[in-house]
Amino acid sequence: MRETVETPRRTRVGEMEIGEGLPLALVAGPCVIESEGMCLDVAREVKAIAERLGMPFIFKASCDKANRSSGDSFRGPGFDEGLRILATVRDEVGVPVTSDVHETSQVAAAADVLDVIQIPAFLCRQTDLLVAAAASGKAVNVKKGQFLAPWDMTHVARKLRDAGCEEILLTERGASFGYNRLVADMTSIPIMQSTGCVVLFDATHSVQQPGGEGARSGGDRTMVPTLARAAVAAGADGVFLEVHPDPANAKSDAATQLALDNLEGLLEILVRLRVVLLNA
Repeated sequence: MRETVETPRRTRVGEMEIGEGLPLALVAGPCVIESEGMCLDVAREVKAIAERLGMPFIFKASCDKANRSSGDSFRGPGFDEGLRILATVRDEVGVPVTSDVHETSQVAAAADVLDVIQIPAFLCRQTDLLVAAAASGKAVNVKKGQFLAPWDMTHVARKLRDAGCEEILLTERGASFGYNRLVADMTSIPIMQSTGCVVLFDATHSVQQPGGEGARSGGDRTMVPTLARAAVAAGADGVFLEVHPDPANAKSDAATQLALDNLEGLLEILVRLRVVLLNA
């Protein structure tokens, strides 16, 4: 059953407000922290692009990829070192930062650094993790599980609100469609917005083929612009894009990350689409 909330879909992240009637928001960065230098370089370049286009921007990179296909895959610098690097990005570049938590024990440390705590799709129904994130006082972004219907996110939003969180983002990232395949259902965007939450669309994970290359996930980054345009046209409040200076050699999600050089051209189109919708 869908639950409609009659309040504006707006979420505050620090000094920034994103949501209904506002400019398209951007959450972007490399899939995983590969080095401090790369994170700083990417954050500075994306910030400059976002400022030129008038987009609220949150930098994203994972400290520890705890859900890789293979135990031999690169996971990142580790949670504590990753938070240190994200704190450096936040302070030196001057942008809000986000990353994911996988256990309740990580939330307190994450809240000391992150402006938005992200709950991974595979963990979106974990009540204790949601409650801990809600109690942190930070905005919370929950990736919709590939196994959930969009209307099931009503219960996720309610768990967060019942635990005291009002700054909530929900992110669509595709639904399982047989083995090693995802599909993106654009109707999930307005359905999840009916909860009263800001809804983002993750265009890079939505083109993923989970486990499609055996010990790692595959995907098709050429479809990222198509899905991103469709999502903005469907009314998404923001886009989530993993970007990398050299995607083919990325240490995680090499098949799906968008080349940093291609980011501005895509965002220019998405911003124009958003303006058309806002003025319709």
